[in-house]
Amino acid sequence: MVHSVITDVTQRIIDRSADLRGPHLERMEHARSKGPARAHLSCSGQAHAYAGAGEDQQAMATGTAGNLGIVTAYNDMLSAHQPFERYPALIRDAIRAAGGTAQVAGGVPAMCDGVTQGEAGMELSLFSRDVIALATGVALSHNTYDAAVFLGVCDKIVPGLIIGAQAFGHLPAVFLPAGPMTSGLPNDEKAKVRQQFAAGEVGRDALMKAEMAAYHGPGTCTFYGTANTNQMLMEFMGLHLPGSSFVNPNTPLRDALTEEGARRALSLSALGNHYTPVCQILDERAFVNGIVGLMATGGSTNLLIHLIAMARAGGIVLDWADFSDISAVVPLVARVYPNGLADVNHFHAAGGLGYCIGTLLEDGLLHPDTLTVAGQGLHRYTQEPKLKDGDLIWEDGAGHSLNEKIVRSAKDPFQPTGGLSRLTGNLGTGVMKVSAVAPEHQVVEASVRVFHDQDDVKAAFKAGEFTDDVIVVVRFQGPKANGMPELHSLTPILSILQGRGQKVALVTDGRMSGASGKVPAAIHVCPEALDGGAIAYLQDGDILRVDAVKGELEILTPGVLDRAPAVADLSGNQHGVGRDLFSTFRQTVGSADTGASIFGV
Repeated sequence: MVHSVITDVTQRIIDRSADLRGPHLERMEHARSKGPARAHLSCSGQAHAYAGAGEDQQAMATGTAGNLGIVTAYNDMLSAHQPFERYPALIRDAIRAAGGTAQVAGGVPAMCDGVTQGEAGMELSLFSRDVIALATGVALSHNTYDAAVFLGVCDKIVPGLIIGAQAFGHLPAVFLPAGPMTSGLPNDEKAKVRQQFAAGEVGRDALMKAEMAAYHGPGTCTFYGTANTNQMLMEFMGLHLPGSSFVNPNTPLRDALTEEGARRALSLSALGNHYTPVCQILDERAFVNGIVGLMATGGSTNLLIHLIAMARAGGIVLDWADFSDISAVVPLVARVYPNGLADVNHFHAAGGLGYCIGTLLEDGLLHPDTLTVAGQGLHRYTQEPKLKDGDLIWEDGAGHSLNEKIVRSAKDPFQPTGGLSRLTGNLGTGVMKVSAVAPEHQVVEASVRVFHDQDDVKAAFKAGEFTDDVIVVVRFQGPKANGMPELHSLTPILSILQGRGQKVALVTDGRMSGASGKVPAAIHVCPEALDGGAIAYLQDGDILRVDAVKGELEILTPGVLDRAPAVADLSGNQHGVGRDLFSTFRQTVGSADTGASIFGV
């Protein structure tokens, strides 16, 4: 039986979404009834569509084969996406052998937050999600496909692809991951060197050596940040093949899963007997399962924005109260860096997502009967893919944790509640990732230092200005102000303060990295400063209380809201590194709690 809170939250989402979800499904049914337009194209239009298809031209022209569209986020600057270079050829060969055809429908941009952390380019990062959605729409707009596969892994890429895919929700969709790079320098050792560099104890040569040892090859970064949280979601929500998220790149099993995923996508098209469009898979229950997975594994705070935007694209309305209520009943069953010492390869070996899904199903914390690309029922996702005599098969997982320091049963979890907390109070509403924050650091009451730029925080640290307990407030970092950049580059210096025994917290209307760690950070504060939120009224010395236990975000100093709000000079955020091109985005974007999207609420 499914837990009453899970069913209650699901029902209120269904009720709240009724006015949007029904029309969305009607539009998808209308699109399905019309079918792919290639048979109705003019001869010239068809010739254009097939001219580059080589040996597949005749099959396309006669209409005897299903046609699979490939939407790819390949580039070889992102380690996680470099393996996708080989995928189109693998997919074409697999589909051709199955009697169909496949084409690269289009490419979407993919930027690396690891490269742009602390740089001006990070101000484009969140907006890139909606650019990816738009590019997906362009890729599929030729309307010549019976199904689609999506090649993407990292932070904004998977959410953007999901938003775009739902505009074509009448098509089946399978997401094909690339997998994590093999383990390198342990993440905790990398973090230690970063702190030593921030404190001036080691030079740039030592820092560079450590970073290169950590990020050393093709595949996703091995910590449990936004990219790997995306991969978790695709399994919990039924868009990956079971057990496929954390298989390393360029291995026989990885290639076999890629080929099978492509075949599976085309088998789900309206041409066959198992038509399964993505709009049927991504229903309210699937999104609740995704939220459960986020809480149970201590995933990235970025998904509190992305999941809302992803759901809205399918006519489903989520809010942060849904996340909070689910977090209250879902235990933390995984510890993966920064919530523990293990990386995702260790997590996968210890039982991984299959074990997590199994134990959550046993405890009634997931909807078991959702539709997935593997068929009806989430139980398939407790199985593991294997190659035996060259054949891809799935077998039952071990059924128990292979390392209880990394994964545990829902009946014996690391903590009884989930990894994220919603904070509310007279400062506004925000969220905090608490799974990596020690209990003694989850409540901070201190005076504030207020900044409008993260570089000013670093300068104050270097000047030795942080000598007492402090809550660092970095405002005018919301989506309307400057695109809501991540502030992960502040983590090393805040960790140093915490290590000195000071009480320290971060409060911001911006974002933190999906790898948010041991320093309590109240982020995504709404309303943002540029919208006149209470955060705009703070001054140095005001007292704040950040309480992740009670879920409070309170200004304790009287009379703060009687002041005139601060006004920031944002002219420096308008130009350079492509920011000139995104002024319309900044003017039209919604708030963080509605998904920080340009597509409306």
